[in-house]
Amino acid sequence: MSAETAYPAPAKLNLMLRVTGRRADGYHLLQTVFRFIDYGDTLHFSVREDGAITRDHEVPGVPEATDLTLRAARLLQRASGTRLGAGITLRKQLPPGGGLGGGSSDAATTLIALNRLWGLDLPRARLQELALELGADVPVFVFGVSALGAGIGEKLTPWPLPPAWYLVLIPPVSVSTAGIFQDPDLKRDSIPIKIPPFSVVAGRNDLEPVVCRRYPEVARHLAWLRQFGTAQMTGSGASVFAEFSTEAEARTVLRQVPATMRGVIARGLDCHPLWAQCT
Repeated sequence: MSAETAYPAPAKLNLMLRVTGRRADGYHLLQTVFRFIDYGDTLHFSVREDGAITRDHEVPGVPEATDLTLRAARLLQRASGTRLGAGITLRKQLPPGGGLGGGSSDAATTLIALNRLWGLDLPRARLQELALELGADVPVFVFGVSALGAGIGEKLTPWPLPPAWYLVLIPPVSVSTAGIFQDPDLKRDSIPIKIPPFSVVAGRNDLEPVVCRRYPEVARHLAWLRQFGTAQMTGSGASVFAEFSTEAEARTVLRQVPATMRGVIARGLDCHPLWAQCT
């Protein structure tokens, strides 16, 4: 086996999320703005000559049967026909059910990294096709830049964003995305915004009312953060965030976070850290 190499899997924030309809197959149509932040998981890969795809240690809260890194590696192996395998070590910071895209980001990093380590040289467009087979949020991490997402999240348009810092609060709950989208009270008829100024796009998540009703801890964290200005939920929760123009402003609020809450500071990224490694 070759020496291990480390690859980042950054979190994402949904700076807005509208549910604009529902397809006949049950998938919901969305409009959202994705932004990567410099906080996330780390993966280590070692190339195996025997073709095996293995996970080199247990990951709390991520059983092997649902580990998207293993699914991503096996999908890429089948699609490319390579005889190489990989040993995967996943170091988690992003919680399952946190709305930060942890599993999706891990899967995308696996596709990008193994495409390089296995010498496949598949183009970005092909990796995005494979990413969509793994989940609706996976393609944006391969796309690699801040984006306006439509469809089920896979129709992506580059969307430049101003510099920003974020205080992210991570409630101690895991939100069931499927449960939220199945809730009868979910708003499903938001009118899509037509390429608006970004100031119009920001600050709304149609899933937030349902999540706050079903998960009081999310509502409590949002209420605390809104003392300091605009705050909202990312994805289907549970994490919530507020945006600041400087790191100092964000850290001033972080110092006031109660001991019963977990908060992290992160800088908004213009592109994925592995952008240059995905052709």
